[in-house]
Amino acid sequence: MQEELMVEKIKKSYPYVDIIFGTHTLQNLPENIYKNMEKNEKVRDILQMDGEIYEDLPIKRNSQFSASVTIMYGCNNFCTYCIVPYVRGRERSRKPEKILQEVKKLAENGYKEITLLGQNVNSYMVVEREKGLCKSEINSFAKLLYAVSKINGIEKINFISPHPKDFTDDVIEAIAKIDKISRIVHLPLQSGNSKVLKEMNRKYTKEQYLELVDKMYKKIPNLSLSTDIIVGFPGEKDEEFEDTLDVVRKVNFEQIFMFIYSPREGTVASRREDQIPEKIKHERFNRLKELYEAKVDENNEKYIGTIHKILIEGNSKNDDKMLTGRTKTNKVVIFEPNQNCEIGKIVDVKITQTHKWYLRGIII
Repeated sequence: MQEELMVEKIKKSYPYVDIIFGTHTLQNLPENIYKNMEKNEKVRDILQMDGEIYEDLPIKRNSQFSASVTIMYGCNNFCTYCIVPYVRGRERSRKPEKILQEVKKLAENGYKEITLLGQNVNSYMVVEREKGLCKSEINSFAKLLYAVSKINGIEKINFISPHPKDFTDDVIEAIAKIDKISRIVHLPLQSGNSKVLKEMNRKYTKEQYLELVDKMYKKIPNLSLSTDIIVGFPGEKDEEFEDTLDVVRKVNFEQIFMFIYSPREGTVASRREDQIPEKIKHERFNRLKELYEAKVDENNEKYIGTIHKILIEGNSKNDDKMLTGRTKTNKVVIFEPNQNCEIGKIVDVKITQTHKWYLRGIII
């Protein structure tokens, strides 16, 4: 709703909509509902600027043991295919004491797994440091990770999403040292070709990405990587797409989230005239999918016989007699319950079988 074009579309196509509000005015929703009900007037509440951070807004959580905690808002990167900086504003970090207060309260209420959220988590507090606004000793993402890891009751820490250009050595060191942190790191690639990456405004090359991956594999024990890849970015040639396949072969990603490029109105890339035909985009997507799936079985074999601490998330979707959870590398594991099993408990599970998209194990 931060996009003016979307607001006009809603007003024209859905005239019965009473309230339109943007990402910067969520805190006004109760007031806007009241205004509409009392005065029977339509409300348009959108700020075309960077919003302030409002703390202590109520949150409804879907899980009793796993929670997401936002650490920052907005983005400063302006990737040419992405609308986020235009609608979410510039990077703004929450104060560390507020984040730690929220995590401590979650731990006190029995939550064991925390996912730290931000459009670019490893630039946490960068803007505030540059402006002299950060007065806390916790003035970087690495230091925040150490602080969260010391909170009693929190057993698993995840974070999404980092940007490769901002992945600093202190964050790599923190991941290596803190056992609670997930051993799968999401490292968005988007393209494996340096020319396409430049046109995407990603601010790293194929070689720099591979150097970072090599450093992370060497310094972080038992690391796995997941990634995002966009297929068919405007102007992408066949040989440039081959570079993406080359990176996939070299990095051996545990998970790949694949997207066929789709123009987002208001972005730089959407205005380019060299859009790739849909047929070619789908052909490339299928090639990438086939390459990845060929690696899945091979990657799964390394889990046979290994033991993992699994947070029991609930019953398996496909078999309610089985329980399910995830490894530190985010692999789904299903296993039979025993007398001491309950949702939210952490158990040791030995992997005994592999399947394409999940593992099977036994509690030990």
